[in-house]
Amino acid sequence: MPTHGCSTVLRHFGGPEADELALHCRPEGPPTPAQVQADAAYRSLSNALGPHGASFRDLTSETLFLRDIRHDLPAVLEVRGEVLAHLGESAGALPPTVIQQAPLDDGAAFELTVTAVVPHDREAHSVRDVAAAPPCACDGCRLSAARLVRIGDRTSLHTTNIYGIGGDTYEQAASMFREAERLLHRCGMGFRDVVRTWIYLRDIDRDYDALNRARREFFVSNSIEPRPASTGVQGGPLPSQHDVTMRLEALQPSQLRDVSPMSTPMLNEAWSYGADFSRGLRVADTNKVALYVSGTASIDEAGRTAHVGDFQAQAVRMLHNVASLLAQREATFADLVSGVIYLKRRSDTPVLRSQLRAHGLDGLPIALLEAPLCRPELLCEIEVVAMLPAATATG
Repeated sequence: MPTHGCSTVLRHFGGPEADELALHCRPEGPPTPAQVQADAAYRSLSNALGPHGASFRDLTSETLFLRDIRHDLPAVLEVRGEVLAHLGESAGALPPTVIQQAPLDDGAAFELTVTAVVPHDREAHSVRDVAAAPPCACDGCRLSAARLVRIGDRTSLHTTNIYGIGGDTYEQAASMFREAERLLHRCGMGFRDVVRTWIYLRDIDRDYDALNRARREFFVSNSIEPRPASTGVQGGPLPSQHDVTMRLEALQPSQLRDVSPMSTPMLNEAWSYGADFSRGLRVADTNKVALYVSGTASIDEAGRTAHVGDFQAQAVRMLHNVASLLAQREATFADLVSGVIYLKRRSDTPVLRSQLRAHGLDGLPIALLEAPLCRPELLCEIEVVAMLPAATATG
């Protein structure tokens, strides 16, 4: 759906209680200033939401992946505010999650991904936004918030960036998990209700071990089981004083959900080498069964990096790993609704696009970004979400 210099891809899933939408907006054409691209992207997003009866109040997540967060974010947010005001949507918009990760398309100042839940019965639906009580007053912390979406007896929570404070990454990560728990408690939840996290580190080669230590200590002390699905990747937080940031999703009450880890013989468990996350989570609620596949790379069944130095072989193994995780839950690539792919080297983009076409994934709402990964030898990583009908999916 190209609109005024922006391509918007939408995937729709219809459940008995609500329609669930995943959208991806990518600026296209010759390079233009970030504010011009933002105007096109948010108008295109509004045009895509309209036919589904959706507004910005129905958004459950909005993530901006920016090439230059310090230079371009103020202009993008200003234009976003102007477009929302023109549409009469200002009151319904939660602040977006923001992170510096460069789009693979050279002309794009950012890429935008969005999810929305559009209830069939508005009377059985409510939305409440909760501002965080952040640990500092920086520009990033001021955007920290959560959205609680209730449909019938089911409540889901979706946060923007959550930060911690401290003198090094370990202290910041430990503080970040405590801040997340406080925000969850303000919303009537706890970290045991979390099903998905996204964690961004300013320097992953330097800081990944510190994150894993802080996460393991928090999970052990709070008896977090099963471990959430997760992505941990390099991404620049907005304020320079923070080295790590996280967003998350949670679901409650527990009696209305069926949560179980996803696994495959092609992959070992991540916690066996110190990374406390599930390879994926199957989460069944009354509207759907969601398969949240964690960040997945070219890892073999023993936890080793497969095909070191060979991008095409790594891309194929990465996709085969995902296909195998889905197959264990009777799903295929045809059930995918969204995804993000991270490349360590921009020069590998043509080979990646070829592999996506070969696997039938080039028509999905997938953000394509440049980002170093958790191991120096890894060249690509993908995260995806699949949805299956609640009535027919099996455990």
